[in-house]
Amino acid sequence: MNLVERVKNICITPKTEWPVIEAETTPTATLITGYVAPLAGFAAVCGFVGGSLIGHSVPYMGNFRIPVLSGVSMAIFQFVMAIVSVFVISFIIDALAPSFGGHKNRPQALKVAVYAFTPGWLAAVFNIIPGLGLLAVLGSLYGLYLLYLGLPRLMKSPEEKAIGYTAVVVICAIVISVVIGALATAVGGMGMMGAGAMSGPMSRSNVEFDKDSPMGKLDAFGKKMEESTKKMEAAQKSGDPNAQMQASMEALGTVLGGGKRVDPIGIDQLKPFVPETFAGLPKKSSNAEKTGMAGLMISKAEASYSDGSGKRANLEISDTGGMSGLMGLAGWVGMQGEKDNDSYSERTQKVGGRMVHEKISKRGGSNEFAMVLGDRFIVTAKGNVDIDTLKSAVAGVDLGKLEAMKDVGVQK
Repeated sequence: MNLVERVKNICITPKTEWPVIEAETTPTATLITGYVAPLAGFAAVCGFVGGSLIGHSVPYMGNFRIPVLSGVSMAIFQFVMAIVSVFVISFIIDALAPSFGGHKNRPQALKVAVYAFTPGWLAAVFNIIPGLGLLAVLGSLYGLYLLYLGLPRLMKSPEEKAIGYTAVVVICAIVISVVIGALATAVGGMGMMGAGAMSGPMSRSNVEFDKDSPMGKLDAFGKKMEESTKKMEAAQKSGDPNAQMQASMEALGTVLGGGKRVDPIGIDQLKPFVPETFAGLPKKSSNAEKTGMAGLMISKAEASYSDGSGKRANLEISDTGGMSGLMGLAGWVGMQGEKDNDSYSERTQKVGGRMVHEKISKRGGSNEFAMVLGDRFIVTAKGNVDIDTLKSAVAGVDLGKLEAMKDVGVQK
């Protein structure tokens, strides 16, 4: 496999290149070291040059550069996570194949993921030049087209199902990118994380983290994924399609559940937390549902409140269940921030160990207050009542009892 020729062919003539790729039996190690590493490294270096050496223009503030040491740490992190992302996306592609009439094949799924990432890595060159970052995004979008062409060819999915297959994979990729973006904000730990990840499994066995620290929880997550991978391999060897599907869904649930599988509580358990009056307003309508698929379920109860004066509010209580790992990751890295403009002010912070988000309108519009309980339950209140009234109304919900249910349905 010639790197330059493959890059040129997959980007310019993908329809004729995918059949060539399908017939290849390139070892995983060769694919990663000979193709992914050079291109992901190129993208990481471009990001470093653009961010730390050239910088970006910020209105009213002049040119902004990321400190060199932070830039190096972020580049290492970006490189490592590029490789991790390829494996995670390939796993998702393989797990979803039967759902779209395809055939599970781990090596082929890995090839689809690797080559679909190609234009995104190449387009990273535009990150060097201020103002051309949009072109880098367009390069990534071309990768979706490559994915659309590659899935039916390598995973044997009917062409009429390729759009749906692609859409689901892309949604999962977006979720993964959000998590990686959240992790990237913890710049202080990125250098250590990158060094640890690149030094291989031997060094990992010699390092112990505090189990309650971000790195400790990420390490535990990695061990859970290793267990899921072993189950996948065993199911694959058994030749039992049902066992393979069960192991695939269990592993996918482990990815989104942050290392554990969680079945959300039933709607009958959730509905009592929705009161008859909220923010001083009577309830006008309500709804409760539990949706998703096995291992990836979410339950929700919500209600609308209003009176004759035009005041209105909405309360929604969700159990993220199978997706709870995403909430946990956000909490582990201390995802916080503020935003302020002429229309509203917005802030996300940790208060009393809970992630809290508030958005306040400056023009008499709708305000919003949300809280995450136990890295799992989300309580959201919004309406055209003042923010203090929303906060007080949320405090009136039995938050302690809801948070105490964080381990209900957790499968160790």
